[in-house]
Amino acid sequence: MENKYLNEAIIGNKSMLATYTGKGELERLYFPSKDNRQYIDFFHAGVKINNSDLIYLHDDINNIYKQYYELDTNILNTEVTNTYFNLKILQTDFILVKENVLVKKYTFVNDGKIDLNTSFYIHSGLLSDINNHVGCKIIDGGMLQYSHDFIVATFEKDRDISRHQINGSKETIKRGEIYDKDYIGMSSESSVCYDLGIIKPQEKKKIEICVLIGENKNISQIESEIERIKKIDLNKEYSNTKNYWRKYVKAHNGLNLKEPQNSYEEQIYEIYRRSILLFPLLTNQETGGIIASPEIDENFTKCGRYAYCWPRDAVFITKALDILQMEKETEKFYKDFCKKTQSKNGMWEQRFYTDGKLAPCWGYQIDETASVVYGVYEHYKYTKSEKFLKENLQMCEKAVDFLKKYVKDWLGIEDKDEREKDKVQEEIEKSVNRQGHKYHVSYDLWEMNEGIHLYSIASIYSAFECILQIYRILGDKVSDFENNRLKEEKINKNKKALERLQTQIKKYINDNLYDEERKTYFRNTEDKKMDISILGAVTPFNVFKPKENKVKNTVENINMRIRTYTGGYQRFEDDHYMNGNPWPIANLWMTLYYLESGEKRKAKEAFDFVVKTAGKHHFLGEQIDNSTLKPNWVIGLGWSHAMFIIVLEKLYG
Repeated sequence: MENKYLNEAIIGNKSMLATYTGKGELERLYFPSKDNRQYIDFFHAGVKINNSDLIYLHDDINNIYKQYYELDTNILNTEVTNTYFNLKILQTDFILVKENVLVKKYTFVNDGKIDLNTSFYIHSGLLSDINNHVGCKIIDGGMLQYSHDFIVATFEKDRDISRHQINGSKETIKRGEIYDKDYIGMSSESSVCYDLGIIKPQEKKKIEICVLIGENKNISQIESEIERIKKIDLNKEYSNTKNYWRKYVKAHNGLNLKEPQNSYEEQIYEIYRRSILLFPLLTNQETGGIIASPEIDENFTKCGRYAYCWPRDAVFITKALDILQMEKETEKFYKDFCKKTQSKNGMWEQRFYTDGKLAPCWGYQIDETASVVYGVYEHYKYTKSEKFLKENLQMCEKAVDFLKKYVKDWLGIEDKDEREKDKVQEEIEKSVNRQGHKYHVSYDLWEMNEGIHLYSIASIYSAFECILQIYRILGDKVSDFENNRLKEEKINKNKKALERLQTQIKKYINDNLYDEERKTYFRNTEDKKMDISILGAVTPFNVFKPKENKVKNTVENINMRIRTYTGGYQRFEDDHYMNGNPWPIANLWMTLYYLESGEKRKAKEAFDFVVKTAGKHHFLGEQIDNSTLKPNWVIGLGWSHAMFIIVLEKLYG
């Protein structure tokens, strides 16, 4: 599989996710969830005109491209104009709302003065391996590519193919000379051709390709399913898909943004609407799990991949979902996904597949656990649902118990009311951990440095505050509270312990994560660097107030050390990941801080950088190239869009 990086455009439905380049090339196709599995090695479409070689729609020196979404939808249009033959092609891609079908509609217009004898080709390669080998069978109207687990059927609903090739297509497809006598074979890449005939000057012709994904069943069932799909009115489905997404945007205009009055407001409005359309494409509707972003870099050449659910990222996203009146999706994340993925000891690991299974990880991050408790309380603040708090109380208590043990272990905090340990137990714990710690050291939120980090322990402080607030709200309404004095005494004792720990955490930060010479906080106990995540102690975790002198001095140092000449902020000093670019998240974090401190002009400066550097489809990336001011890594990052929505609530809510 070739290295694939930037996803310029994204479409999908509840079960499918497809990503595209800016030239309309289909790069990835996920089903039945947004993170597992991906089928496409490549999917190339092209035309042979008169006696030409194959002209790929996604890659030809004579092609000019224009790409755009249908307004307020996840329907993607790519206009391809071949200047040599004066042939205009409109490629429209959308996924049906209620079917696992990607529709690719092509409209050809001869804008020249000569007849164009045109054939349309599809060359499709699926990902294949020794344990799940892909084969192909020619069917009426197209081809059926299949393995033991799945089928991908590519066909035209009304036309039959004129030629096909199952084996060796890579060697012949460029000349447009495919031919194969076999109707079935063992190749993972195959091609089919449709003759469109003569397209006269100013004449228009169309072809509609369906790509059906499903489980591999017996062949008669598959054939019946394909026949059923062929009977669907695609024009009607196009209208249904368009109406569905437009209603979706309207239903989730949680901030009731007014129609823009100028180009600046228009840009904000477009990012806002694209965020509304993106979030459902990242979400597993069955479990509530939310991927960080559509996948990139499957070969691990530059990163550890992104199509997994990090609890931390998802907590920020659920806050945005609440703002956009997607409360049911938020509740599913906490009530279903988080409960399913919590370890017995109360913690959450780094990341998961959206079906709840543990995903590949490379270290522990304590803020993943603390963030979930924070998120539960944040959701309550939007819904005021005590029922939701009751349903998640036990999960939060388990998490807080783990956090208490963790923070006391690593920060050396003594709890006076804690019963003395059995001497034998204490010796056992020391013997199993040579470092003298029972719990593993935590990575920071950037997943690069192990140690004790200001952001991480601020998240723990906040988790303790959130469980205290949950106890206050529920009072004697908690199940087993009434007429259960032992339970009530235990909770009261726990509340006092948590309050003491909060005081001790704050003291630890001031004693160990504050530089008296520079008069600033620093990010961890190891390198004392400035880091945008230091602001987490102010927003969202409220350990410190925004106008405290120590905080203000820290912000001045952040501006001196990680603000770039373009006005974008890096994550931290000497950040070299992907050349150390500014991150929209960092600018949005600064925006939130300045809004909290009442400095509206500075907030606007930080926010404007994000607005002006959004991608061409108004997606926000993970990073911005300082030289081009365009997204250059992970386009459509859920965390970036979530922070954007959170900022908008502060500005317009």
